[in-house]
Amino acid sequence: MRRSVYTFLLIFACVCAEAQTQCIDTLRVRSAVERMLASYPQSTLQDIYKSFFQDRFGPGHIVLDSTQAATWLRGELNKVELLDVPLYEPTGCNSNYYRVSLAAIASGKVQFDDFLSAFLRSVRAVLPSEVDAWSREWEMIEGIVAAMGLSLPNYETDVVAIKEMLVAGHYAVHHSRLYNEHYAPHYRIIAKDIFEKEILPLLE
Repeated sequence: MRRSVYTFLLIFACVCAEAQTQCIDTLRVRSAVERMLASYPQSTLQDIYKSFFQDRFGPGHIVLDSTQAATWLRGELNKVELLDVPLYEPTGCNSNYYRVSLAAIASGKVQFDDFLSAFLRSVRAVLPSEVDAWSREWEMIEGIVAAMGLSLPNYETDVVAIKEMLVAGHYAVHHSRLYNEHYAPHYRIIAKDIFEKEILPLLE
């Protein structure tokens, strides 16, 4: 028992050794991945990466033109066909952000302008130094996923592709083809505090 506790503390200390890297809770990572695969069994490592990245950085890009953001949102809203879908779900393992389905607007529960405002206020810049730290963090997350022994489609290809992308200083990915084909996702990322204060009450 004492040896197990020592091993856990040692691993925890190693994970937190980098000052710029967030501490990784293995059980929470595993739980988040299991939750994702239970809801979206056709997910790939690329889709898992996307959720954890969104949990760390939110939308992951700066929207300089709110008018254009509104145009894109309206355009995607026109593609929403299914309303009987989960209207929101937490990202990654820390739930710092939520994916909020555009069905929340299409169903009349949330007004377009309120949704757009919540999204725009959730966007922030991703600095190069943060990408470096995130690369180390993702390496640890991917190690936990690997240890789970999952049969993820295109796993080895995704491992290499994500690593090469991060080495090149990039970070953003789309959902995988499999994920898009099976789930046709239409959502925006909204920060936890904004979502729970402004949007969630409209959905309950």
